[in-house]
Amino acid sequence: VQLQASGGGLVQAGGSLRLSCAASGRTFSSYGIGWLRQAPGKERDVVAAISWSGGTSYYADSVKGRFTISRDNAKNTVYLQMNSLKSEDTAIYYCAASNMVLPTRTYEYDYWGQGTLVTVSS
Repeated sequence: VQLQASGGGLVQAGGSLRLSCAASGRTFSSYGIGWLRQAPGKERDVVAAISWSGGTSYYADSVKGRFTISRDNAKNTVYLQMNSLKSEDTAIYYCAASNMVLPTRTYEYDYWGQGTLVTVSS
């Protein structure tokens, strides 16, 4: 599966952005999909993940209540709605796919897209 992330940009603190991850491949619906982020000088961490069916999701504590992950298997696309953005959300965001149902660790991902930069100004 190939993944293409988009939707990053510059936003003021308190604002919103929606990231999209478009996938190619007929078996997209069989993968757990996640959004991960990496800030300068920090490790890449899982922000949110969603199971292949969309019925189960995971969120890092730092984004719970602010971010929402969703998927549309008919469109081969996963979304990350980010609200109430904070300066600490500034990072490169990656979407990735896993053969696991609900991958919550970075090392559990098998396929990666390129990143999209999110910058939150305070």
